[in-house]
Order: sequence, then C-alpha cells, then structure tokens
Amino acid sequence: MQASTAAKCVATLLLGMLLVTPGHAIGQSLREGPAQRRIAAASHAMPLPADMRVERDIAYGPDPAQRLDVYLPPHAEHAPVIFMVHGGAWMFGDKDSSGVVSNKVAHWLPAGYIVMSTNYRLSPSANPVEQADDVARALAFAQSHANRWGADPARFVLIGHSAGAHLVSLLSADPAIATHQGARPWLGTVSLDSAAYNVVLLMQSHHLGLYDRVFHADQDLWREASPTLRVSRASIPMLLVCSSRRSNSCPQADAFAAKAIALGSRATVLPVDKTHMEINQQLGTPGSYTDAVDSFLHTIGLK
Repeated sequence: MQASTAAKCVATLLLGMLLVTPGHAIGQSLREGPAQRRIAAASHAMPLPADMRVERDIAYGPDPAQRLDVYLPPHAEHAPVIFMVHGGAWMFGDKDSSGVVSNKVAHWLPAGYIVMSTNYRLSPSANPVEQADDVARALAFAQSHANRWGADPARFVLIGHSAGAHLVSLLSADPAIATHQGARPWLGTVSLDSAAYNVVLLMQSHHLGLYDRVFHADQDLWREASPTLRVSRASIPMLLVCSSRRSNSCPQADAFAAKAIALGSRATVLPVDKTHMEINQQLGTPGSYTDAVDSFLHTIGLK
C-alpha cells in the first residue's frame, strides 16, 4: 500500500472512531491530540481538482486557532464564496478535515466558487458565543481581503455543520454579532444539522452530557447562545438541513424557521434521510441533496 493511501485509510479509521466517541469523552480525546494532528496531516494530502490551489493557515487573529484556509479555482474574478465552519461539539474539529472540505471543494471549485474553511477557538478556551465572534471575525477578514483571492465580498454564503451550524445560525439570527466584528452582510446561510437552535429548551430537556461541558449551568449563556431566542427581525435567508433520523434536529429547525418566517425572513427546512455525519460528508456529491442546496444558492443570486 502506498504511503498516501495508507494515510487516507488511517484518517478514515480515526474519523470513524471519533464519531462514535461518547459525548463526555470527545473534548478530552481530541483537543490538540495526536489523532487530530494525524487527521489534519492526511487531509493536507487531499487531491484538489485540476488547476486548483489552496492557501493554508491564514491568520485572522492572534490566537493560533484563529486560522482559515482558502481553496481557489484558476483565474478567480469576482467569485462567490462558500465560507465553511466545521463542527465538533464546540470542543474539537478542524477546518481541513476531509469530511468538512473534500466533496465541497470538488463540487464548487470547478463551478467557479472559492471555498474558505475556518477554525475558531475551542471550548473550554472559548464558549459558543465567543466562538461565534471568532467566526464573525474570520468572515470580516475574508471579506476585507477578498480582492487578494479574486473573491466578491458581497457574494459570501455561510455553511456550518453541527456545532458550526449552530454558530452560523447564531450569526444569521442576529447579524449584529457579525457587524460588531466588522463583517458585511452576506447572501445566505446553510445550517447542516444543528440541534441547538434553542439552547434553553435543549438544556431543560434530556440531553447528551457534552452539552453540559460546553454550556454548563449558565442560563444567561443558554439564552445568549440560542438562535431561536436571538432572532428578532427579518434577517439572512437560511436553508436549515436536518436529519430525519434524529429526534431533535428537525423539530428545533422547524421552530426556528417558524419564528424567522413570522418576522419576515426566508427560512426553509430541508429534512434529509441521512445521518448527522453524512449530511456534512456527502454535501457536494451528485444527487438530490446537493441539488437542493445548489437550488437555494440560486435563489439568493448565485449560479
């Protein structure tokens, strides 16, 4: 077996192990550990579509976690941007893991998009509201330096998965969080399977222990981190993808969408018969799921 193939196999096995790690053990097992470094190293070797290139670990802030990657098609000029925010229970994850970027890059770069993927400080170094500030700061940096990559600062779309879906939903529910960090308005947001639109409801119901590690017993934090409670006026168009195989994802998405629509926003819930991780990993692969996301992008002015 060639070295590159072996590295990919190791990364796949490690990801499989991590995805079944109990919630209470996730942060301890991954944060800055050897497994995370091996996964990142393997994903660095991910082949890019022909004539594409990537700029890695661009600093948008002073903390070592405040870094983003930019995947570029050839000769980009006023290109739209997919701005990706990884998941990982707010405690782990990485911008360049294969499940976060590989199929998205393979699908959208040949279509003329730029794909950016950002890291942010992880819990316990930053709580979810502070992490949303990091994402907003990364967005502001990317927009202000858009000309450097041939990107159009007015044509950004936020996509986040899991914890990252919560963060982009929080910014979209209350864009003042982003503007406070210097970000400009963006065209739309795609939230991939968050179950934390209403953190107060989540914490007052039966829930995984990982949420206690992140949100603690701080009810002020619960309210501040709840997109459903933060949305108060018409805001960013959103597509809320949810797994029909989970008990709490689609109900939370439905409740958020109902409130957003009542306030005059565009919010569409897209239930899909996929697992939580498949919703992230399979976005960009041919089929009705990717087609539905592309259709949303078309409705907000992207082609």
